[in-house]
Amino acid sequence: MKTLLLGGDVWFADRTVKKDCAVLWEDGTILAVGDACNGVMPDHIVNATGMTVIPGLIDVHTHGRAGYDFCTANVEEMKKMKLDYACHGVTSVFATLASGTVEEWTRAIRNIQAAGFEGIHFEGRYLNSQKRGAHAAELLAKPNAAELEEFLKQIDIPCHVSAAFELDEDGSFAETARRYGATMGLGHTAATAEQTRVAIERGVRSFTHLYNAMPPLHHREAGPVGVAFCGGGYGELIVDGMHICPEMVALAYKCLGEDRTVLITDSMEGTGCPDGTYSIAGQPVYLKDGRAVTGDGALAGSTLDLWDGVKNLMKFAGASFADAVACATVNPARMVGIDKTVGSIEPGKRADLLLIDDCMDIAIIYNGGELV
Repeated sequence: MKTLLLGGDVWFADRTVKKDCAVLWEDGTILAVGDACNGVMPDHIVNATGMTVIPGLIDVHTHGRAGYDFCTANVEEMKKMKLDYACHGVTSVFATLASGTVEEWTRAIRNIQAAGFEGIHFEGRYLNSQKRGAHAAELLAKPNAAELEEFLKQIDIPCHVSAAFELDEDGSFAETARRYGATMGLGHTAATAEQTRVAIERGVRSFTHLYNAMPPLHHREAGPVGVAFCGGGYGELIVDGMHICPEMVALAYKCLGEDRTVLITDSMEGTGCPDGTYSIAGQPVYLKDGRAVTGDGALAGSTLDLWDGVKNLMKFAGASFADAVACATVNPARMVGIDKTVGSIEPGKRADLLLIDDCMDIAIIYNGGELV
């Protein structure tokens, strides 16, 4: 069935917005945009007058929501999560695994693929114990190329690997990730600036929740933050007002710019749920008033919705609407290598569309061409 959207102001990946622009899709794939839609006889018309049309949001770093965690949820629970993400505008998800046992990760990898997520993000096990944050110490392991290969052999979807790459002394862990086509991020790290540069030479292309769980910027040792600011790759930011204060969000955005900033949620299973006790990475988490912490007070993920992160970036850093949208769509897609299929509104890409009203709320959601 051909569906034609009419009257909307459509956002493009070059940060332009074309007024009164048509979008045509069929069987979940965009066929044409703009004047190329002229003369088409659709089966269904969507009136988007007064709306801004943007791609579905992409969260490449999220551990769960709706009461479930990717490490422990079964396939049916993951399908409920997938729908809940879509209902909040997130149409592409890299299911993120916090620290767990080999058995837990093996089971989770199988379930994530069966549930139909876009990718897997390993953000656990291979972390520096000095910067473990909410991850249980007993679940950490030194970067092990053979172990990583056993995991990657099981994966048929894109994969992103976060690790403390300063612990990958001979570079074999990074080389294995590269060989299997995985992208890499430096995170939960105590790396110096020099160690960070070595990691980049070995293929690391992003910084996992920049600022958080890494050495702070210092005037005699720039560390990962300084290298990121000077052009080291993409920087993930949790823009919930808790993980990073507004001024430091503004500084990061000023340095990274609109092309290297990637908005993430790092959300945990309590997202969208009432206050109470939850868990992540082998530890209990206490959620109250939107703040999730471990027993010793460490932040344990967030309860942020990604669309709120977009609006917060505009508020905290003065980002334009068009640039803030890029930070939650095309930028993360490019960071993890899925930009050929999602992240922008172009022929051949999946028909993931959000219709934004004049109050900056998500009014209508299409995921793969289907109304959510």
